[in-house]
Amino acid sequence: MLHTLGWKGSALKTLHFNNYWHKTSGGVAQFYKALMAAANRAGHEMRLVVPDERSWVEEVGEHCKIYHVAAPPAPLDPGYRLIYPTQFLQGGTSLQTILLAEQPDLVEICDKYTLNYLGALLRIRGLKDISFRPVVVGTSHERMDDNFRTYLASDWLSAAFCRWYMRWIYFPFFDHHIANSRYTAEELVPAGDGLPERRGIWVRPPGVDFAHLSPQLRSAQVRARLELQAGVPAGATLLLYVGRLAAEKNLPLLIETMKQLAAPPGGNYYLLVVGQGVERDNLARTAESVVPGRVKLLGHLADRAALAEMYANCDVFVHPNPREPFGIAPLEAMASGLPLVAPNSGGVMTYASSENAWIAEPTGAAFAAAIVNALDDAETRHRKRAAALATAENFRWEVVADRFLHLLQEMGKTIHSSDVAEPADFVAAHVSQTSTVMTRVVSGTAKRIFAAASRLKLIPSRAP
Repeated sequence: MLHTLGWKGSALKTLHFNNYWHKTSGGVAQFYKALMAAANRAGHEMRLVVPDERSWVEEVGEHCKIYHVAAPPAPLDPGYRLIYPTQFLQGGTSLQTILLAEQPDLVEICDKYTLNYLGALLRIRGLKDISFRPVVVGTSHERMDDNFRTYLASDWLSAAFCRWYMRWIYFPFFDHHIANSRYTAEELVPAGDGLPERRGIWVRPPGVDFAHLSPQLRSAQVRARLELQAGVPAGATLLLYVGRLAAEKNLPLLIETMKQLAAPPGGNYYLLVVGQGVERDNLARTAESVVPGRVKLLGHLADRAALAEMYANCDVFVHPNPREPFGIAPLEAMASGLPLVAPNSGGVMTYASSENAWIAEPTGAAFAAAIVNALDDAETRHRKRAAALATAENFRWEVVADRFLHLLQEMGKTIHSSDVAEPADFVAAHVSQTSTVMTRVVSGTAKRIFAAASRLKLIPSRAP
């Protein structure tokens, strides 16, 4: 069994590459910040590489460092930036420079579209200037098929392409895989020839920050201030959504739910939306057209203490996404004593159930009925809130971050000695000889394609 507390690290150094970092992003940034806190507690040398407007280095405690690498805006969401393969294919590029400077024992990559090729090239020693061979781990915080379904197409051909890509372009590029939920892991299992979860695919969920969150923050004074800030009548029923305003979040369900709640006999319901994203203007227009004055867009809230007060002083948290990879905000709501209404599918089922939340079909009518039930049945609400708090306790960042870091340590042991005894739930993600050959062919082809595309200026090599 992996220990979760009281663990101390070894001399292992890990280098983490992430293409989903954003200064106002929630889940991914919180995860790596918690991981760095765990690394500093354990004396574990950890480095993180993220895209940014400019290149600079940030020291985080005694043992951690963030390399911010200049990178251009992402094509589908300009709020994010994207590190392309042109930044690691050749000697002297930014990522190769970092690799050579740090000489990590283990490299963890969180990206399925551009940085995954770095994993393949490290695994087969395909970068001539990089002489060492680290353990290479792929971490999945989302599913490719869901991304395609949202942004490109949802037909059978797209689904088939995603299965092919995961099997030949993603899964074999790594020694081991980690997913943030069983829902996310379900896409990886068939890609690994049906290997069971404990053979190369580990589920390590994110967590929740109890340093700020508490039901004890609820007060009449804070509630009155919140009503004034949001511009809603005193005594109104306050529903809350916290998260990015992006297409994959299924935001239209929020409006449909409000429409159902506004139907006769209706009620004094208002929805507070905390977050920013490319869908903000579209959400605002739709809300004003369908339920005028009932949806209040409050923007991004960087102050964690203020956000904690908002959680504790609203009446119901509404999470609309049935394909959420995990969902930290709903878990934060549970830790704040705020009743949760969520879909009956996706990564939220990692912690949400009929015992601690109101689980419903992702339709406006079903969500509206669940909200009414949560507000009207005081006995059930009291029981589920207590169960939700107990559940959230199991996901404290201090616990889950230590478990994740400990898993990396167990994976990394294999580089120091071939005699290391592996724990029962540590088995390499073995691939066939065919997969190995395909990895070499695909990696080499991708390297030539990206290099040619860069020369033709079809893709940028760095931030403008």
